[in-house]
Amino acid sequence: MSENETITPETLDLTNCEREPIHIPGSIQPHGLLFVLQEPDLRIIQISNNTAQLLGREPEELLNTRLHDLLDLQQLDAIEKCLSKDFESVNPLKIVLDQQGKNLIFDGIVHRFDGVLILELEPSKSQENVSFFGFYHLVKGTISKIQAASTTEEMCRVAVQQVQQLTGFDRVMVYQFDAEDAGNVIAEVAKDELTPYLGLRYPASDIPVQAKQLYLLNRLRLIPDSNYQPATLVPPLHPVSQCPTDLSLAVLRSVSALHVEYLHNMGVSASMSISLVKNKQLWGLIACHHTSPKYLSYEVRTACEFIGQVMSLDLVAKQANDDFDFKMNLKSILARFIELIPQHENLLEGLTQSEADLLGIVSAQGVAICWNDDWTRIGQTPEPDELQKLLAWVGTKIDGDNLLYTDALPKIFPQAEKFKQLASGLITLAISKVKHNYILWFRPEVVQTVNWGGNPNKPVEVLQDSSVRVSPRKSFALWQETVQGRSLSWKPCEIEAVLELRGAIVSIVLRKADELAKLNLELERSNTELDAFAYIASHDLKEPLRGIHNYASFLIEDYADILDQDGVEKLQTLLRLTSRMEDLIESLLHFSRLGRMELNLQLTDTNELVQHAIQVIKLSMTSEDVEFRIPRPLPTLKCDRIQLAQVFTNLISNAMKYNSRSEKWIEIGYLDEADTPKNCLQPQNSHDGEIAIIFYVRDNGIGIKKQYLETIFRIFKRLHGKNHYGGGTGAGLTIAKKIVERHNGRIWVESTYGEGSTFYFALARTNQLYEASAEQ
Repeated sequence: MSENETITPETLDLTNCEREPIHIPGSIQPHGLLFVLQEPDLRIIQISNNTAQLLGREPEELLNTRLHDLLDLQQLDAIEKCLSKDFESVNPLKIVLDQQGKNLIFDGIVHRFDGVLILELEPSKSQENVSFFGFYHLVKGTISKIQAASTTEEMCRVAVQQVQQLTGFDRVMVYQFDAEDAGNVIAEVAKDELTPYLGLRYPASDIPVQAKQLYLLNRLRLIPDSNYQPATLVPPLHPVSQCPTDLSLAVLRSVSALHVEYLHNMGVSASMSISLVKNKQLWGLIACHHTSPKYLSYEVRTACEFIGQVMSLDLVAKQANDDFDFKMNLKSILARFIELIPQHENLLEGLTQSEADLLGIVSAQGVAICWNDDWTRIGQTPEPDELQKLLAWVGTKIDGDNLLYTDALPKIFPQAEKFKQLASGLITLAISKVKHNYILWFRPEVVQTVNWGGNPNKPVEVLQDSSVRVSPRKSFALWQETVQGRSLSWKPCEIEAVLELRGAIVSIVLRKADELAKLNLELERSNTELDAFAYIASHDLKEPLRGIHNYASFLIEDYADILDQDGVEKLQTLLRLTSRMEDLIESLLHFSRLGRMELNLQLTDTNELVQHAIQVIKLSMTSEDVEFRIPRPLPTLKCDRIQLAQVFTNLISNAMKYNSRSEKWIEIGYLDEADTPKNCLQPQNSHDGEIAIIFYVRDNGIGIKKQYLETIFRIFKRLHGKNHYGGGTGAGLTIAKKIVERHNGRIWVESTYGEGSTFYFALARTNQLYEASAEQ
């Protein structure tokens, strides 16, 4: 490594802080004693090596003896009774040892961790346990003031003042962790001669992960003198497990060498930290510093720990009060917005009906909605091609809540660097991943100046063996950094609003689906009744209509010579009308039967169906000269053979009928999947995974005007006179539509008036059965 080479934490994979085994230091702070006891006889199997200083007896003299040899029966009985109880309710135990005629008083602290029983003794000035009234006196005023605070900031200011008065530390501050685990000093009280830390930030690396875990396990940590010489455990390893004894919950646990160095660099001789926990997560610390050694009694420490517990419980309520007006305004916007969404038939229209409210839900400057792969943009957003790339990345990152948010998008999605001025902050809400329905809110970049307590990058030392070591920072003076690629942070209440919006959307969709299901059920019932009525009515009308027709024929045959010309013509008109009406009734009867007949699905070669339909039509229209084109063999699929044949017959006969050209042609074929419109890849009501096959019948006939493209599928709807283009009842296309829909398909037409028409119908390749005849 050259002398001129710059070493930074970013260029190294250094984890000496993260790897440091701070829970198994093998030693304790020397102001107390630690015994590792073997149950059930409470034999001392490990002991700190400072017993000579505090008890006047060497550790080897006490090893492998029973605790009975050290304590009187009353104290031993108290310890044995507490082993089956909650240790929190019995600690501390007052322990009095008679040593060479002198009573030594200790606070005894017992805990069991990882199957190991540990007893710690700290010197105490009083033989009496602190009374309830004494403890109440210590904390009463502090707790009242903390609970009276209306905001988190005010509560923290009260807490540092009260803890400073209670303990006498030179500096007391509240240190809050942000989303990236960096710390921020949000409240402080300190002696005038000390440099203030209020408002400064400290990098996450200052408190490694395993240290944060211990802060959760052990809510109060005292270091009376950072210049202490550790008292090691004898023997070094636990005799049974032959592993270092886990001292995670030990009050006297020795301090990390790196942390001691950190304190020395800050000029701190004594420190205490009180954990602040919110929703089982480490929210922050009350950190206390002193420039000279300072010991606090167990009673005062317990009072401080209780203050931390009360603050932890109050954090949820206090933070709920923070920005109360902002939250109420946000809820008002959200409630108004959610109320308006169901008033629109289309959900996308409902979401975009109030652009200001959609942005206001999260105080965003831009929002983009991806709906079935189409983009709707409001306000300041990236371009659609950039949004598409962003969404592809989001799809791989979004969590189980269907939510992804960040205030530093370029940091986690480097391609966002090009549009960071518009979108450094992002909230993505997935409404439906399957249908690609997403809402993306954006906030622009806000260049910020961050005040750090010293350079946040830990200095790197090159050791004699050329290895490298990250060491604690030595300077804590103000160090400023300009931060780019970040937006204003999203507030928790804004994230909650997005989740509430998603819940409302899901509720609306489910309600509409329920309403639609009820309508479909009612429609199905009505259609069934209508089919039955049409069948009965048409069947019962046929007989009297046939009688009218027959009697009219008899009158012409028997009385034509008696009637004048006008009378004969009227009878002939009656015959034509009854014939026309009989055709209409027959069509209606056939249409009603379609809804009552079960489909007979079988594997069918559509080539045979089409050829048969063409032959039948040619026989009935002998004068027609039409060129039939079939570009390639048609596929085989499962369908009702008879009904599908009628679809082809109706479409081909219409193509022949509505054509006035001298050279007529009709083309019958199907589309490749690549040529199939997106909305036809799956036919209506088909099962997931079924791919539609699209047949078509194309002609060069008279065409259809645009306004009639949907009308032509209505029953008995004709666009021409009854005697034009071969007459007909106008039921053929209605019947074809009914047959296709009963196959879970759909039918539609594209036409250019005066040039020709193409009728398409989509059918599912039921059970994925598909085989081109050419391959058979």
